[in-house]
Amino acid sequence: MARERAPRLLYLAFFFPPSRGSGVYRARATANHLARQGWDVTVLTAPTYFVRDLIGSFDEALAATVDPRIRIERPPMRYYALEHDVRRFSRFRATLPVVARRLHRWGLAHVFPEKYWSWGLACLARGLRLHARRRFDVIVATGNPFASFATAWLLNRLTGVPYVLDYRDSWTLDQFQDRPAYPPGHPAWRWENRVLSRAAAVTFVNGAQRDWHAERYPHVAARMQVVPNGLDEELLGEPAGRPPRESPVRFTFLGTVIPGQPIDELAEAFRLARQEPDLVGSRIAIYGYLGYFPSSERALRQRLARADDVFEYRGPVPKPQVATVYQETDVLIFMTSGGRYVTTGKIFEYMGTGLPIVSVHAPDVAACEVLQGHPLWFNPGGLDVPSVAKALVEAARTARTMTVEQQRAARAHAARYSRTRVLEPFEHLLRDLAGRAPTTDGVMTTDGTP
Repeated sequence: MARERAPRLLYLAFFFPPSRGSGVYRARATANHLARQGWDVTVLTAPTYFVRDLIGSFDEALAATVDPRIRIERPPMRYYALEHDVRRFSRFRATLPVVARRLHRWGLAHVFPEKYWSWGLACLARGLRLHARRRFDVIVATGNPFASFATAWLLNRLTGVPYVLDYRDSWTLDQFQDRPAYPPGHPAWRWENRVLSRAAAVTFVNGAQRDWHAERYPHVAARMQVVPNGLDEELLGEPAGRPPRESPVRFTFLGTVIPGQPIDELAEAFRLARQEPDLVGSRIAIYGYLGYFPSSERALRQRLARADDVFEYRGPVPKPQVATVYQETDVLIFMTSGGRYVTTGKIFEYMGTGLPIVSVHAPDVAACEVLQGHPLWFNPGGLDVPSVAKALVEAARTARTMTVEQQRAARAHAARYSRTRVLEPFEHLLRDLAGRAPTTDGVMTTDGTP
């Protein structure tokens, strides 16, 4: 009897390892999970020149964590709106700058209203060639950029292959300012309605995002689901022990530092908290990149330096060394920007360490949904400096006294959001779309939680 072939997935993910850009961990985890479940996965992603040379967002260690069975293709793109070094201009742009500008503007007006439209067209051509050789069963497109959504829509129109749209970020919603991202009549609204209307399913990272889009596109609401970010358990080691009484409590922030984070409020609160005996001699170690692009690094470094009595910047951490950082930490600082539409993937990793977590962010960020019930979460309820200081002190005291049982309970809370558990119902959804029954029983809950 002939063996049934593996279901084939075309995954449109502009940010994918070795890129370290926004949302790359969600894309990496999704592709890896599907490959482990027997899918034949092909990823169309950004050109190497873009991530390594143009924006300097490159991490070879992260690329090594991608399942070797995944096929990765890098269609080309135009860099008109991204390349500002005249020495790297194409011959066409350097020779005919006015014509090049008009061509770029024509593309935004008549092809797709986003500077990545040329990558989308290249993905369309590449996807059609690959499909002609061996048919794809399902297409998944993750945004941003949202040229991936348009590409999935066009591929569906030309081939009939069903597609799923994954809103890692919002398109027409400014999720940091809680308002529409475009004025009425902007082409983005028409394109969003177009791609949503033909999608077989639409996924979001949290319920608030889903609800906002369901209200505006009620004809698609029944196909909208939540697939939260999750915990990559392989990155974590054993829980850290309690700090010795005579040693300062070690506070750590691990993640990308970006301009919108409440750095100044955290510094002020930490100075206030350090008046208590439990924080004498303590500082906050900062691990991670300063912004997603080199252009933001200098300003962020200066901002941290203005509070060098509080912060000690230690630079990026290769993925294999993340567990070591957590082993050398007593309290984690969860500092993030945005509001109820923003869920950072880092919080799942934080929860999985079994360490005390202090929230330093606006009171209604979406991450609070998954933190509810975590036994070692210290939430000041906002950015009021005395309240944040109190939370820091309470977390330091708990770090010295917490029991093994408390740590186990904290890790058990995080285990509910392991990538395997979160992505299992999503994989079943894709199998159903591909016309294949799931290998095990599984049901997607109404809110997408495991």
